[in-house]
Amino acid sequence: MITTAIDWRAAFVFQALIVAAIVVLSRGLEDPLPPDPTTPFDGIGAVLSAAGLVCIVMGILQADNALSVSATLIGIGILLVVGFFLHVRRFERAGRVPLLSTDLFRNRTSNLALVTQNIQWLLLMGVAFVVSAFLQVVRGYNAIETGVIFTASTAGILGASLLAERLADRHSQRALIMSGFVVTLAGIVVLLLLVRAWTSAWAFAPGLLLIGVGLGAMLTPSVNVVQSAFPEEQQGEISGLSRCVSNLGSSLGTAVAGTVLVVGLATPDRSYAAAMIVLACIGLVGLVASALLPATSSAMPSASGAQ
Repeated sequence: MITTAIDWRAAFVFQALIVAAIVVLSRGLEDPLPPDPTTPFDGIGAVLSAAGLVCIVMGILQADNALSVSATLIGIGILLVVGFFLHVRRFERAGRVPLLSTDLFRNRTSNLALVTQNIQWLLLMGVAFVVSAFLQVVRGYNAIETGVIFTASTAGILGASLLAERLADRHSQRALIMSGFVVTLAGIVVLLLLVRAWTSAWAFAPGLLLIGVGLGAMLTPSVNVVQSAFPEEQQGEISGLSRCVSNLGSSLGTAVAGTVLVVGLATPDRSYAAAMIVLACIGLVGLVASALLPATSSAMPSASGAQ
């Protein structure tokens, strides 16, 4: 509604107002534990990690404009991320507290679950970007009409989330994650088949509903597996890493899908199909990663509300 009535840029103004309200309301909060003055914030690690990830994502976005610029940015990003881990190791050897402990990456179960978590958010944002761009650029829908069509995926996510607790009582976390990927991939296939054969807006509903159900069923189990792999004293760190991995997946999903779409703008139907096929291939990687999780993967009670 904001995009149609005012401008898409205005949506960010409203978000800024919400952030400002949060800042004002947070002034009245009291920390349950006082900060530890002996543990300073790792500013160098924060800059290296953030700059590295930004360069990698920007490099992917530049792939359709200039491959040399894209390769340079991705290369710089990789070097910065490597520099971040070298910095972390130096801090740990010196007995100092880095931004992120390397111990968090030594748990195979958690690593696999982080991969699934990253790919889930990549699929969520990638599909949303591809379908919304296709509807507005190719089919000529406005923002409100596009939003109404996406109600199907929203309903799927909400419905699956409401059933998450009951499903977790009957099935392992691994089974839920694997099933979620299978249903999501089925939704992508339905989107490819129905949209090509049927020009009605209703052609998007079944596929988006399946994708919403699949993602809604596995988002929380992945977080549960990650956090339940670590003891209580490391929950702060692993929670931050888990959130970072999810955000990175969202950025990569938009970047990858957007790049494939822009490259094939001359043939929009084919570029839509190509982008969805790329996302499906990435989803298969997530399915393989979930299949490698321990068959008895289950969550600790304290982690069940993490998502």
